[in-house]
Amino acid sequence: MINSLSKTDLKEHRQQFPGLINKTYFNFGGQGTMPQAAFEAIIDTHKYIQQVGPFSGQIHAWLNKRVNLLREAIALELGTTSQTITLTENVTAGCNIALWGFDWQAGERILMTDCEHPGIIATVEEISRRFGVEVTICPIMDTLNHGDPAEVIQSHLTENTRLVVLSHLLWNTGQVLPLKKINQICHNYPAKYQPVRVLVDAAQSVGSLALNLPELEVDYYAFTGHKWLCGPAGVGGLYISQEAFSELNPTFIGWRGVDLNTKGKPEAWKQDGKKFEIATSAYPEYEGLRSAIATHQEWGTPTERYQKICELSQYLWEQLQQIEQISSLKHTPPEAGLVSFQVTGVEHKKLVDTLEKQGFLLRTIADPDCIRACVHYLTLKEEIDSLLTVIKSELEN
Repeated sequence: MINSLSKTDLKEHRQQFPGLINKTYFNFGGQGTMPQAAFEAIIDTHKYIQQVGPFSGQIHAWLNKRVNLLREAIALELGTTSQTITLTENVTAGCNIALWGFDWQAGERILMTDCEHPGIIATVEEISRRFGVEVTICPIMDTLNHGDPAEVIQSHLTENTRLVVLSHLLWNTGQVLPLKKINQICHNYPAKYQPVRVLVDAAQSVGSLALNLPELEVDYYAFTGHKWLCGPAGVGGLYISQEAFSELNPTFIGWRGVDLNTKGKPEAWKQDGKKFEIATSAYPEYEGLRSAIATHQEWGTPTERYQKICELSQYLWEQLQQIEQISSLKHTPPEAGLVSFQVTGVEHKKLVDTLEKQGFLLRTIADPDCIRACVHYLTLKEEIDSLLTVIKSELEN
C-alpha cells in the first residue's frame, strides 16, 4: 500500500510546485517542475546582485560563498564531498569534460552501450574521427529482462579499452544498471590502461536514485539539476573520483579553473572539481537549484524519496498490466521512476499528443518505439489512476 504521508504531507508539499497545479505531469525525466522557492531565489539573487553592484568585491565574495553552498548541497545528495564536484551546465557538458579530457591515441578504444543519448553518441563519434579511436557498441538493451549487463560489458572489454561509457538509469527502457559491479569489472580488467575508466551519464539517476558515489566506485558521473531535482535549466555537474582526477586535462579553460599569482597570472590548476570550470556563469540559477534541493529535503531524504518513487512506479506498472493492449518493456516492477510501455494498434505519438491535449504530459521514445511515463515522489496515486482512466477511454474509442 502506498503511504501518502512522510515528514510533510505530500499534497501540502506539492503546493510549492506551481507547475503541478494545472496538469498531470509525467515528464520529470525530460525536465522537472520548479518549486516556487527556486523561482524566488533566482529573482532575489538577480535583484541583490544589481543592488550591490554586479562587479564588486562584495558581490564576488557573496557569490563565491553561494557557489560553495551549492557544491555542498549537491555533494550531500550524492554521498560525496564538495571537492569532487565540478559545476557545469548540463549532463552533456559534464560528459564532454571527461570525454575530451583524455590524451587519446589512435587504436585506443571506447566501449559504449546501445542505450546512450544522441548527444553522447555524437561526441564519441567525433573523438573517433579526430583521433582514430575505436568505438564498440555492446548490446545492453537486450538485458532488460534477461541476462546480466555486467557480464555483457565484461565480454566486450579488450586490451586496448580505455573508457566505458554508459548510463546508470537507462533513459529509454528504465533499466537500472548494476553500476558498482560494472565499475569493479572494468577497474580490474587487464587492459593496457589500468584501470579501465567508466563515464556515467546520470541524467535520469540524480534526484531519483539514492546515491553514494564513492561507494559505487564510479570514476566520472555527469548529471543535471533540471530533471529529477526540479531545478532551473542550465545548471548541472560532474563528479570525478579522487583516483581518476589526475587523468583528465581541461579542454575549455578559464579563470575559475586556475590559481593566480600575485600579478594575476595563471600559476597552477586548481586541485579539485573547480579545475574544469571556466568563467562567469548564470549564478542566480545556481541559487535556484540549491533552493530546489532544499525543497526536496524538506519532504524526505534521498532514500525516502527513492522509495516513494519505486512504490508509485510499481503501482503504475501493475495497473498497466491490466490493460490488454498495453505491454510494459520491463517484465518486472521498475527499479526507478521510468515506466516505458508499448500500445498495440495505436501510433504512440498520436496517443501522447491526445493525452497532452487533456493535460497528461508523457513522451515517446524512438528506440525502442514506446511511450515513457516518469513517476516522481511528487506524483499522486490519483494522478496515476486518472492517467489510466484516460488511456483506457482512448483505446476504447
